[in-house]
Amino acid sequence: MKDPNCGYCMKNELLDPFGIYICDLDASVLVLFKEQSHPGRCIVACKEHVGEMVDLTDEERNAFFADVNRAAKALHAAFHPDKVNYGAYDDTGRHLHFHLVPKYKDGPEWGGVFEMNPQKRFLSQEEYGQMIEKIKAAL
Repeated sequence: MKDPNCGYCMKNELLDPFGIYICDLDASVLVLFKEQSHPGRCIVACKEHVGEMVDLTDEERNAFFADVNRAAKALHAAFHPDKVNYGAYDDTGRHLHFHLVPKYKDGPEWGGVFEMNPQKRFLSQEEYGQMIEKIKAAL
């Protein structure tokens, strides 16, 4: 099921304020988070419009987490973070997704919780494109 009012479902201008569609994975959609204080930050969103992991069958949940793992491996290969943090917050949008946040020992918030949207670092379209190509090459 898709929600016509959801950026993750529609992959259109509803996504534009915060993300750039990268590609579909088996059970999810991979999105580059526009705010790049943590280089390589992405979102893995379930392909179906579900609000909770408990809304998935065991098979669907396993496929979703396989995609999270695949995306994390790509981020490690492309950007070499010291750690990837995972966040699942969605009180209002009701679409299951995980933030994959590469953390670097010399970067912001090392040793602490990442800020949801610090609004500090945005890139040019060319830089976003280069980042997306690095991620796709590592998938």
